[in-house]
Amino acid sequence: MGVTPNIAPSMLSADFANLSSEAHRILNSGADWLHMDVMDGHFVPNLTIGAPVIESLRKHTTAYLDCHMMVTNPLDYVEPLGKAGASGFTFHVETSKDNWQELIQMIKSHGMRPGVALNPGTPIGEVYPLVEAEKPVEMVLVMTVEPGFGGQKFMPEMMDKVRILRKRYPLLDIEVDGGLGPSNIDMAASAGANCIVAGSSVFGASEPAEVISLLRSSVQKA
Repeated sequence: MGVTPNIAPSMLSADFANLSSEAHRILNSGADWLHMDVMDGHFVPNLTIGAPVIESLRKHTTAYLDCHMMVTNPLDYVEPLGKAGASGFTFHVETSKDNWQELIQMIKSHGMRPGVALNPGTPIGEVYPLVEAEKPVEMVLVMTVEPGFGGQKFMPEMMDKVRILRKRYPLLDIEVDGGLGPSNIDMAASAGANCIVAGSSVFGASEPAEVISLLRSSVQKA
């Protein structure tokens, strides 16, 4: 497979009072990206972090900040996140049916990498136009739980979406997010996911480096 494995521990599971030391601890354990869950309390019921926290964290790390925007109006967040130092900006297809072209262009013009996410109930076909556009998204995030809260159970039936995407787009970055860990990584990797978001399973482990290494080797084997 001509795609690179990227393990992206979710900072939603970190100690928010010590984000800088948590980021360093997890990067030193072998993480490739830091996954930042931005929630607005509207698109999802939870309210988490925004541009100020990303800007603060950016002062302490050069790592790739993989921002997952669970927000109703993603356009409003592009400029603040770009200025804050976000690396990737993944918006939800459900919120962007009418303006995704403008959104992708704006994300790129602010120096970030555009991605699109879809909820478990959203048909996979809704992201095809965004991947096949003249200015396409560069990653698709398949949610393997309902977005909004950490610590939920992985939904194996979402692997059909990953398989369809991988068959159709052999070189696309395909990310999975929700309930991922050692017990189900092989299922996600063999379906074709190469970017793995893991929260509780990494931050809750006594040896995060072992978990990260196991997740990566599963993707490499697949």
